[in-house]
Amino acid sequence: MERWSGRVAVVTGTSAGIGAAIAQELVKKGLKVVGLARRVERVQELEKSLHSAPGKLYPRKCDVTKEEEVKEAFKWVKDNLGGTDILINNAGVASIDTLRDGLVENWRKIYDLNVLGLSMCTKEALQSMKEKGVDDGHIVHINSVLGHIVIDRVAMYCSSKHAVTALTEGLRRELVNQKSKIRVTSVSPGRVRTEFGQAAGATPEMLEASKKVPALTSEEVADAVLYVLGTPPHVQIHELILTHVGETA
Repeated sequence: MERWSGRVAVVTGTSAGIGAAIAQELVKKGLKVVGLARRVERVQELEKSLHSAPGKLYPRKCDVTKEEEVKEAFKWVKDNLGGTDILINNAGVASIDTLRDGLVENWRKIYDLNVLGLSMCTKEALQSMKEKGVDDGHIVHINSVLGHIVIDRVAMYCSSKHAVTALTEGLRRELVNQKSKIRVTSVSPGRVRTEFGQAAGATPEMLEASKKVPALTSEEVADAVLYVLGTPPHVQIHELILTHVGETA
């Protein structure tokens, strides 16, 4: 990770969970980290706890489902920090419902954030890297094991993560065709103990039951991201799946 010290990473969804853990670890490694979130006050609190770290966290309010806000955020990065070297597409949302009677409003939120928001941030990051002259940048999509399988009651969420799997390969092929050395990686965790289930509408019974099954921590997912970023520049890790020992779908 030494070669990334002093460089600029943009992390989406840094107000809690995996995004906050990734931002924190990157700052500790000496990076300038721009933390994008709608609940920016949470990122500001995290920034206060990192004042003694070698890097710096820059909280920025941004709803990545809104194209203009995404463009404004990356323009701020360019104007104030010189541009983007790393993008961590972490922001995501889920909804527990069925295709038979689920709410279209929930489905739209899932695709607006998990697919379109991710894609808009990727587009802006690639443009920033091009303008900055970066040819060793890295884009990491925080995917899910559900981007490779399907389980009951979250088919729409699964489909959005399958889209992330396809978008990772699509971008990899584009970069190869352009003879670019920018890398793209999909990191697919299994169950992680975060606020995600509650935000997805899980019932109290579901949340209580989830405490009894194996799950990763946000910090363990952040460690996986650091591993991916820390590999030699010629190493392309296309997909990294990590689960807790004993976890079943």
